[in-house]
Amino acid sequence: MSGCHVNPAVSFGVMMAGRMSMGEFIQYVVAQVLGAVAGAAVLYLILSGKASGWTGGLGQNGWGAGYLGQYNMVSAFVFEVVATFLFLVCILGVTQKGAPSQFAGLAIGLTLVVIHVVGINVTGVSVNPARSFGPALVGMGTNPAAMGQIWLFIVAPLIGAGAAGLMFASGLLAADDNK
Repeated sequence: MSGCHVNPAVSFGVMMAGRMSMGEFIQYVVAQVLGAVAGAAVLYLILSGKASGWTGGLGQNGWGAGYLGQYNMVSAFVFEVVATFLFLVCILGVTQKGAPSQFAGLAIGLTLVVIHVVGINVTGVSVNPARSFGPALVGMGTNPAAMGQIWLFIVAPLIGAGAAGLMFASGLLAADDNK
């Protein structure tokens, strides 16, 4: 892997697969969360300068009445776990030793596109705890519900990523020459 993960769930899956130490994981997560908060703050500063028409939305994730497709919490949780699991299976699969790496970025990017096409109406698609946390924290004044729902966008992606990582670590999903 390039080492450029901006997603704590990806880093968690990589660690669970045995490709990153706990110390590296912690360093990555601190940087990822700080980056997400800084990015959301910059976005807030830009958007809040609009004379009219801005609702205060920063792309916060959510579920329930009034949020996009109005899916319930169970639907949101299951989607985030499964989507993150599939995302990590792709990432860990195309970056494992022996995998042809020429099209790894394309495979990862297209997988993320499909996940968004399928799930944007369910939760706004997180699969990234940092990406959900930054906008929820910075946008608390305009959308306090997002911070109340943030737990789902931390727990569900970590479950999905952890499961994928463990399946690679166990050899269940590893390429034949990695077993």
